[in-house]
Amino acid sequence: MFASRTAWKLSPNRLAIALERLKQSGKEVFDLAASNPTTVGLQYDEPSIFQALTQPEVLRYSPDPKGRLSARQAVTHYYVSRGDRPPNPDDMILTASTSEGYAFIFRLLCEPGDEVLSPAPSYPLFEYLASLNDVRTVPYQLFYDHGWHLDLRSIEDSITPRTRAIIVVHPNNPTGSYVADSARDALNELCSRRRIALLVDEVFLDYQLAEAPRRSLVDNHEALTFTLSGLSKICALPQMKLAWIVASGPKEAVHASMERLEIIADTFLSVSAPIQAAAPVLLAGRNAIQSQLYRRLRHNLSELDTQLARQKACTRLDVEGGWSVVLRVPATGSDEELALSLMEQHSVLVHPGHFFDFPQEGHLVLSLIVPPEEFAEGVRRMLAHCAVT
Repeated sequence: MFASRTAWKLSPNRLAIALERLKQSGKEVFDLAASNPTTVGLQYDEPSIFQALTQPEVLRYSPDPKGRLSARQAVTHYYVSRGDRPPNPDDMILTASTSEGYAFIFRLLCEPGDEVLSPAPSYPLFEYLASLNDVRTVPYQLFYDHGWHLDLRSIEDSITPRTRAIIVVHPNNPTGSYVADSARDALNELCSRRRIALLVDEVFLDYQLAEAPRRSLVDNHEALTFTLSGLSKICALPQMKLAWIVASGPKEAVHASMERLEIIADTFLSVSAPIQAAAPVLLAGRNAIQSQLYRRLRHNLSELDTQLARQKACTRLDVEGGWSVVLRVPATGSDEELALSLMEQHSVLVHPGHFFDFPQEGHLVLSLIVPPEEFAEGVRRMLAHCAVT
């Protein structure tokens, strides 16, 4: 009765079962994996958001496959305010989410059974999105050597005649590593030579923790490039369903891509009028929420470093940006068993490394947007546990 593309393992994993049991017990949970910005105590400019969503123009239905021009111009202004080269609004498609953006691009580029390369470690989403579009993901490796690096040899070796695109995440989730300029140059040369596209996920771009400025790849012109981002992280509003695809690269390829993407988008017309009308206000007001998140990220990272300095069992890996940090922990067993014991014995929720396709045991992933007091106590419990395991 059901398509093979949905033949997933549907039963909850052991960590999810243990978490539900803990919640039902009534005990306090120290959630060091929290990723929903609307539940971690941030203060939103509620009057401005409410007012932006109630503009009279939303009562008129005037669909545009690319999205309302005023919203696309607001996205262009966002890049200008960052100091990036502004994208042309005509080379932009608004979508309801970056996930939908990926689906549009997979439909644009891939026949059933074609392949896209995706990074490992990374967020476990690409395989689901690809399989739903009859596309296969092929992992390429990131490696750690005084910082994270793309394994360019791994990328080259993974390319086959069915490879249609390479996904890069800038910065990566959960490693927090940006694409270095040298890697960008190498990817451009490779994609141009092999006639494949570059997909750049920049949802965490603004949350930079390293000193050197990091620019968007939205102006990448050497290879056909699709850059994705949206309000979910930029404005910490995941419930406001608005994202975008920006096409850049050789003019003929961009033009041909946009002609086809416009038809794909016209088939769905998924983005609601209220959120498109509100986009200029929401993007213009992003600094207020981002400044809170910056303070939270830096405070929690400093707290983590302070606690790590008092013990020797665990260390953290370098992080350049984003909302997560990776810990290296004693590999005395599986990461999943460690995460389970932390939850069952100390009411602390963390993500084991294998959730993100780390190739070896001995890694935990923590969120840096957790409320500070909860973060500090959760880390204290976690490190105390690791010291005796």
